[in-house]
Amino acid sequence: MCKGLAALPHTCLERAKEIKTKLGTLLQKPDSAIDLIIPYPEKPEKPPKAQKPSPEEALQWRDSLEKLLQNPYGLASFHSFLRSEFSEENAEFWVACEDYKKTKSPMKMAEKAKKIYEEFIQTEAPKEVNIDHFTKAVTMENLVEPSPNSFDMAQKRIFALMEKDSLPRFVRSEFYQELIK
Repeated sequence: MCKGLAALPHTCLERAKEIKTKLGTLLQKPDSAIDLIIPYPEKPEKPPKAQKPSPEEALQWRDSLEKLLQNPYGLASFHSFLRSEFSEENAEFWVACEDYKKTKSPMKMAEKAKKIYEEFIQTEAPKEVNIDHFTKAVTMENLVEPSPNSFDMAQKRIFALMEKDSLPRFVRSEFYQELIK
């Protein structure tokens, strides 16, 4: 190793290795030309199948994230909006937690808990949600013996984040504005 790198603190070297790994992933050549096409439309796609709400019903969403998430069309619209902003992991985590709570079988619950943890909670997870260290630690502790409430604290933190940050942007979006006309 050169003398210049040896003089750097260990944490700097570790961080440099992490950055190198991430850049290496970004610089890999795509497997096919289709990978070069940007998969995200500029305008969110209209959600299929769910019945379009009345403008009055859609107006209620601006004051209640809970009502928005409980409505299939609202959830799909919100998810499409978040996807257009490259931040859909919060809505996906919330939906996964809701599904998890409905699980009855302890074996299935343990499987789903592991999947949710690996997909959203663990450090460097593919769709890692932004929760504080304490919440992450409590969630990990809860997963020693999975219960329907294992993800409650993390889910509440993500709900609050979406309510404070994502919902106001969604309400200002062109797609939502078209819904309330």
